[in-house]
This record gives sequence, structure tokens and C-alpha cells, in this order.
Amino acid sequence: MKLGLFLYASHPPERSYYDATQWDLEMIKYADKLDYEEVWMGEHFTAEWEPIPAPDLVVAQALLQTKKIKLGVGAHLLPYHHPAELAHRVAYLDHLAQGRFLFGVGSSGLGSDLALFNVDGSTGENVKMTAEALEIILKFWTENEPFEYRGNYWNVNKTDRMYGVLGPHMTPYQKPYPPIGVAGLSPHSATLKIAGQRGFIPMSLAYRHSAASKNWESVVEGAKRSGRTPDRQDWRVGKNVFVAETDEEAYEHSVNSMMGRHFRDYTIPLFKNLGRLSIFKEDENIPDEDVTVDYIAENCWFIGSPDTVAKKLDHFYEISGGFGTLLTPGYDYLDNPEVWKKSMRLLKEEVLPRLKQNRKVYY
Repeated sequence: MKLGLFLYASHPPERSYYDATQWDLEMIKYADKLDYEEVWMGEHFTAEWEPIPAPDLVVAQALLQTKKIKLGVGAHLLPYHHPAELAHRVAYLDHLAQGRFLFGVGSSGLGSDLALFNVDGSTGENVKMTAEALEIILKFWTENEPFEYRGNYWNVNKTDRMYGVLGPHMTPYQKPYPPIGVAGLSPHSATLKIAGQRGFIPMSLAYRHSAASKNWESVVEGAKRSGRTPDRQDWRVGKNVFVAETDEEAYEHSVNSMMGRHFRDYTIPLFKNLGRLSIFKEDENIPDEDVTVDYIAENCWFIGSPDTVAKKLDHFYEISGGFGTLLTPGYDYLDNPEVWKKSMRLLKEEVLPRLKQNRKVYY
């Protein structure tokens, strides 16, 4: 099992954008120091708790402050970007990254973002726009000849040379293009089916433990459409983790600190208003009012001492069927950075060596 970070990025509304970004960069630098494999940065426009509308700018800064870790946008929300512009922007960033860039794509799930850009999520317009945008982007990167594309949402022209010295020339550094990741949240995720069908990196945001195996079924179902055989080593699974010396200390610094506040003040109210609290329920008969931070910590998170977290991860790895990379979301511990850094270090140095799947070959 490899380790990575997934940064929404979570910050309380009172945090300045500058300070929030500096903390994100600090987490990325520390992950690089600990030999984490990768970091993915989220993109949102109307979420005060996830205040990064341009994650590629953070990636560009992080490239200059790290040495080995791969850096990804997770994800560019394709309905909100002109595909011709984004194809060039991503290709250029890929050259700056020299093989360390990962390209995540998504269709957007926040109603407020959809409203901002006047995209109708209720009819699946955002999903259709994502498919069309991705088709155009890949054409720019893989087709050498000029083309005209007339779509339902965008019209683009890849022209031939003009005036002898002008014309499209930008393609990615990685050939034919950077690794593409697609995230999915629901147990039977349509986007994870697309990941399987296209051979992209599947990324599961599996809040409840039992959802992960359903996520992989979606990847396999999609792969069958194109005759592919998906590899579980490519599968990234996101789970909330907090490790401390003791179970009591881990509880105090997660549930009663910023990680708990993120869910108490933002995630739970948001999903309640969306009518989607079932995404946290192992038993769907549990009343919504019982879905508290304590409930989620016990049933969805991996928190505790290294021994406790290793046992929970081993159990989860078994019921999920196995995966390649664990992505742990990052939270805003700018006011108490050492406890978060200690959790990151203990996960890498104390938990992973205890895992059954890592005892014979520890990467």
C-alpha cells in the first residue's frame, strides 16, 4: 500500500486565503519529506470551507518546494473550463512538472458551483459537458492533424499553420498525456465506471467502509465495456486517518479538533441539506440525527494508536478487496501543526509496517 494526500483543501472560513495556502504547501512539503507518493488538490468556487478555485496555481508553487512527490489537480471541474484553454494550460504545467503532474477531472457536485456557471446538474448536463470537454482535450493532445470540433457545448478549431509562423503547438510533457484520475463518491458511481472504461485512475472517496467494494464493482463494470482489465494497484481510496500515541490522544486531536470541526460545521450540515447523510451510514435505518461526528469517527474514520489504526486498515483492506494507494484528506491544523505532522509521520513509519499486506514487502 502506498500513501498520498487528498487536499480538498479544508480550511475554516476565518482563515485567510494566503495563510490557508501556506498550510497546504507545508503539508505537501512534509509529505514529500516522508516519501508519500502523491498529493491531489481539489477545486471549488463557492465553498468557503474548500476555498481553492485554482488548484493548478498551488501545484505550480509546490513544484518549486518539493523534490519527488507527484502533484495532481483533483479535480479540474470540466464544465467550468473551456477545453481548448485547459488543454494548453495543463500541457504547459505538465512541462513545468517534468513527469510529476497528475490530471484529475470531474463533473462537479456542488449545486452552488453549478448555479454560478448556470449548468443544470439535475438533468446531468454537467456530466455531458465533462465528457465533451475531455474528448476535446484528448484530441488536442493526441491528434497531429488540424480538426474542427462542433459539439453541444463547445466549438473549437485546431488550425493548420497560419501566416507561416502561428498555430497550435502545445502538447503535454508526458506522452501521450499525464495520468488521468477520476473520482467517485457514491457506491455505484457513474464516474468510476467511466474510469474503468477509459483506463483512467479510479479514485474512491469511500466514507463508509462498505462502499469501497461497490466502488470497485463500478470500475470493473466500466472496464468490461471496453474490454479492459483494471488493476487494483491503480486504485486510490480516500479515507480519513488520524494517528497518535494513544487512542485517547487521537480522539482528542481529531474529533475535538479541526478534523471534527470540518465535519461538524460543514460536511454534516451540507450532506443533511442535500439529503445524502446515508453516505455515512453502514446501517441505512439509522436516523439522520444520529449521524454525528462521533458516529462518523467510529464508523468511517481510522483514528487511534498505530496498532489500532493498523488493525482497522487491515480490516478495511480485506473487505475492499485490496487497493494500491491510500489517500488521506488533509485538514487545517495551522494552529497546532505538530499534532497533524505527527499523525502523518506515524501513519508512514509506524502504521504501514504493521499492515499485513506490507509485512513481506515494505515499499
